[in-house]
Amino acid sequence: MENTQSIWQIAAILIARLIFAAVFLMAVSFKFMDMGATSDYIAAAGFPFPLFLAWCAAILEVLLVLAFLTGAFFTPASFVAAAYVIFLGFSFHGPAHWAGNQAEFGFFIDHFTFLAGLFFAAVHGPGNVLAVRLSRPGLA
Repeated sequence: MENTQSIWQIAAILIARLIFAAVFLMAVSFKFMDMGATSDYIAAAGFPFPLFLAWCAAILEVLLVLAFLTGAFFTPASFVAAAYVIFLGFSFHGPAHWAGNQAEFGFFIDHFTFLAGLFFAAVHGPGNVLAVRLSRPGLA
């Protein structure tokens, strides 16, 4: 059974993929522009090995950009991105930060709206257009 998509569905999926990629591309760009500042931000949150973690985050974000742009490994990438977004929300904008700055609550909530989109993307996939299909034999 062939899954056909209307031009509006195709456009919406491609725009969503571009938005996901753009968000992570902006994040990784800031890291590459000043890895030291990213490392300092991670250290301020109390994590050990902040420079190592900053590089790990940058590598992950590059891989997510590639997955969202190409559609390759789209569903697993969406779930990984969702877990990453939850981690970032709680680690850098969670309840411990709200008393010092009420805007942090808004930043925290924003992570969950992004999370909802990532879960929706994970369930529905990259669409039928401009998506690399990488699967192992026996997997759909």
